[in-house]
Amino acid sequence: MAPAAADGDELVDLWSLRFPRPEGGELVMSELRGRPLLVNFWATWCPPCIRELPELDRFASSHDKQLRVLGLAVDSLGPVQDFLKKQPLGFAIGLAGFAGTELARSLGNSAGALPFTALLDAQGAVVQRKLGETHYAELASWAKQL
Repeated sequence: MAPAAADGDELVDLWSLRFPRPEGGELVMSELRGRPLLVNFWATWCPPCIRELPELDRFASSHDKQLRVLGLAVDSLGPVQDFLKKQPLGFAIGLAGFAGTELARSLGNSAGALPFTALLDAQGAVVQRKLGETHYAELASWAKQL
């Protein structure tokens, strides 16, 4: 099931998408299907994005049995690789590039701004979303609602 379009935006079939990974290879969204998924859209040039990534990393490691966390970088390969060398993350990262903004819009980010986080249930429906910086406690409260 594809996520519902927000405010008349075009429907995007999230599960058919594939993203390059900064370490090489490909992130295949269909392989993440069937379990709740927290998707965070971020960029290296976005200060609130960078501030929240350690919170997301801590959340991902403490909730790894319940759900998966995915970071989609609305950025290019070089800056993402450089950032991850300085601050490794324990959750999957895909390179959505600037086209990731449209995917974020389809998940409810009508402003197209960053950071943006959406929680999808096991069926792929968006159950929570937030535009702006998030924190561990907020994400943990979302996870309790699953």
